[in-house]
Amino acid sequence: MKIIGVILCFTLLFLSACVSSENTTIKLGEVTRSLFYAPQYVAIEKGFFEEEGLDVELQTLWGGDKTMTGLLSDGIDVALVGSETSIYVYAQDSNDFAVNFAQLTQTDGTFLVAKEAHSDFKWEDLKGSNFLGQRKGGMPQMVGEFVLKQHGIDPHNDLSLHQNIDFANIPGAFLSGDYEYVQLFEPTASVMEKEGNGHVIASFGEESGHVPYTVFMAKQSYLVDNKENIEKFTRAIYKAQQWVQETDSAEIAETIQSYFEDVDLDILTSSIERYKSQGSFATDPILDEEEWNNLTNIMEEAGELPDGEISYEELVNTEIAEDVINQ
Repeated sequence: MKIIGVILCFTLLFLSACVSSENTTIKLGEVTRSLFYAPQYVAIEKGFFEEEGLDVELQTLWGGDKTMTGLLSDGIDVALVGSETSIYVYAQDSNDFAVNFAQLTQTDGTFLVAKEAHSDFKWEDLKGSNFLGQRKGGMPQMVGEFVLKQHGIDPHNDLSLHQNIDFANIPGAFLSGDYEYVQLFEPTASVMEKEGNGHVIASFGEESGHVPYTVFMAKQSYLVDNKENIEKFTRAIYKAQQWVQETDSAEIAETIQSYFEDVDLDILTSSIERYKSQGSFATDPILDEEEWNNLTNIMEEAGELPDGEISYEELVNTEIAEDVINQ
């Protein structure tokens, strides 16, 4: 009987250890599949989430509205999306609004692509042109308009601006239409350039400065109930951010190539290098107030900033990121 008791005791201890070592699942929804989010894919592929005891289930939701709907309805736990979406939700008097807790990208990620080569491009060249922009109310379009205004161009009067094409169809529309310029992310911009269908002539990210372009956010209630897991999540992201900063673009491209199977490795490498060289990937997860103010200024210039106070203190949690960095 004593032997059986000992066996049972060890069995229970073993089962208990197995249960306690199980990872916690976090459902993560990204607004789109983008090379711009390279550090996120690095965190998955390098096992940084697993090191923190997390199983991250990534799904692509294809759109800010769908991503926020998924977050607010508990279809996902964490959203990777433009921080402007948290402002839109907050303005609707949500009882459990989304809070930004870790920043992934810190510049706009789009580039100005022209059908014809420009040996000496000046922004004023855009005046009177047929310009294919991004969706109204989204960060790419708002930043695009902000940059144009900085260069003395009224986007709605000085050029023919088109905003009626879905995000996924913009490259095809540019190629088949009579548009002279388009605003594109990588690696699409580089693919178009390599195939001789366009020329990258300027960067909206370099022109607009630092802004919380893509941020991880969760509902207030989730942050309160899962603070330890969110801290682990943020620590994994910070590890990935540091790794990306310290690693050459070719190795980064090889690490995340499985997420972009239709893109040649050389294009992935050059696109990552382009983002790295202009400082698009945030070097830490802290969303500071200066970046937030730049965001609200851009939204206000675009006429998209909701009425009422937009509280940085309520919509941004920097404590978790600060704790992670200071450990």
